[in-house]
Amino acid sequence: MDTSTALRRQTIHLAHGSGAIPVVGFGTLIPDLAETTQAVKTALGVGFRHFDCAERYRNEEAVGAALHDAFQAGAVARADVFITTKLWNTNHRPERVGPAFEASRRRLQIDYVDCYLIHTPFAFAPGDDQDPRDARGEVIYDDGVTLVQTWQALERLVDDGACRSIGLSNVSLEKLREIVSAARILPAVVEVESHPYLPEWELLDFCRDHGIVLLAFAPLGHSMEPKLVDDPVITAIAERVHLSPAQVLLSWAAQRGTAFLTTSTKPQRIQENYEISLLPDDAMDDIRYRITSAIRFNAVVNSGQPGFIPRKE
Repeated sequence: MDTSTALRRQTIHLAHGSGAIPVVGFGTLIPDLAETTQAVKTALGVGFRHFDCAERYRNEEAVGAALHDAFQAGAVARADVFITTKLWNTNHRPERVGPAFEASRRRLQIDYVDCYLIHTPFAFAPGDDQDPRDARGEVIYDDGVTLVQTWQALERLVDDGACRSIGLSNVSLEKLREIVSAARILPAVVEVESHPYLPEWELLDFCRDHGIVLLAFAPLGHSMEPKLVDDPVITAIAERVHLSPAQVLLSWAAQRGTAFLTTSTKPQRIQENYEISLLPDDAMDDIRYRITSAIRFNAVVNSGQPGFIPRKE
C-alpha cells in the first residue's frame, strides 16, 4: 500500500469509545433527499467509510436507505462503516435524549451508533419545532437544563450499549473543558469548523492531551468567500505537488492529525475529495506559517443557530 492510499484509509483509535474513526469522512448535510441517498451510495463506492449525520439535517431516512441497501447487498459490512449522528438543541433535556437517539437510530436503520454528538452546546426550548422563535423572531433558549446534565444522559446511552462513543460539536475550548472536568465518560470526538483560516491549534492540542479526536467540518470553507481553494498559498502548493487545491486542504487536515468531513453531490468531486495524498513537509509548513487570514465561516459556535442550514420561515 503506497503512502497516499494509506493516508486516505487511515483511522484514529477512539481512546474513550469503541473502535476507530476513519480520517476521511463524508458529511450528509444535503437538502434534497434523493440527492442525499445517491451521494451516500457514490461515497460508499468511492471508499468513504465514515458518514456524519444529524437529526437537524432532516434526511437521516435518506442516508439510512443508502446504507441499508449497501449492507443488504453485501457491498460493505456494517462493522466497516462508522456512523455519527447528533442530538439537536431542542432535545437537551435528559428525558428527551433517549427518545431522540432511538429515533435517529430507527431512521438510519442501524442497530448501534458509532458516535453520538451533542450538535451544539446550546439548549433550545424543548418540542417538535427545531427552530423555536418568539414573537420578535429570536431563538427561545432553555434555561431548565445544563450542558453537563445533557452529557450525563449521553453517558447513559453508552451504558445501555447501543451507542459506542459520544462527543460534542460546535463547541468552544471553554465548554469542552467544562465537560472534560465533569465527565464520567470523556468525549471521544469533538467536531468543529477547522481549516487553514481557522486551524484551532489550541483546541487540537487540548484534544490530543486528553485522547479526543478533533473532527474538522468545512475543511474547504463550505464554498464561502473568501474561498480557501483560491488562496495563493494553497494554489501554489497544488501546482507544485500536482493535486487540486481541495486535495491539498484535505491532505493537510489528515496529515496534521485530525479527521475531516467533506460533502458533495457530484460523483467526480466525491472521488477527488477521497483521493488525498501525503504532502511534503515544506507544504505543511507553508500552510501553517504563511497563511495569515483568520476567518470563521459558521457562527453556530456563538449561538447554536446553524450557519449552513437555511431556517424555515
